[in-house]
Amino acid sequence: MNITPGPQEIAAARETLVEIDPALARAHAATPVFEWRTRVGGYEGLFRMIVEQQVSLASAAAIWKRVTEGLDHELTPERVLATDIEALRAMGLSIQKATYGHEIARAHVDGRIDFDHLERLSDEEATARLVAIKGVGRWTAETFLMFCEGRTDVFPAGDIALQEAMKWADGATLRPREKDAYRRSEAWKPHRSVAAHLLWGWYGAVKRGEVALEDAAAP
Repeated sequence: MNITPGPQEIAAARETLVEIDPALARAHAATPVFEWRTRVGGYEGLFRMIVEQQVSLASAAAIWKRVTEGLDHELTPERVLATDIEALRAMGLSIQKATYGHEIARAHVDGRIDFDHLERLSDEEATARLVAIKGVGRWTAETFLMFCEGRTDVFPAGDIALQEAMKWADGATLRPREKDAYRRSEAWKPHRSVAAHLLWGWYGAVKRGEVALEDAAAP
């Protein structure tokens, strides 16, 4: 697994981003020091991301607690595959999420992806392997690589909050489409994950009322 960047590395990356793209200056000025978002990696990390999707934070925590206890804290591909769909559903999972849990586990067991050595793959290769698994979309794959695997040059351009913050940064009228957001993020290599953290931080500050939207959207 990659090592997530520390405070000094993040600070240096932020300064570099502003130098190469002055449009990020207001986001940088409005966003205080932040730490890298980290989550458990490997199969457990991806399975948990699937479990938590489209439910509230409280519901996600409660369901994951039931799943963890139901599996005797053995969150491995082998253990999940040995647990049938109905048993997983009894732990609070929908049939769809239980099925995806099996699909992801089977991909590991079959050798289509190796969660124990995912760092051997490039960002592009890892993303392609992940999205080839039923139930894993591109946004899920990219945020997994960023938060669970510590990848520093990944940008989940399909994220609406990132698109909105990019609109503010560029003084645009409309949010960029996903493909345009990917293209826009090319300028931020090799610090695209730091750019994402920065834009999320800015977006959150605006939504919490800490930064005025008219200031964020000013030309």
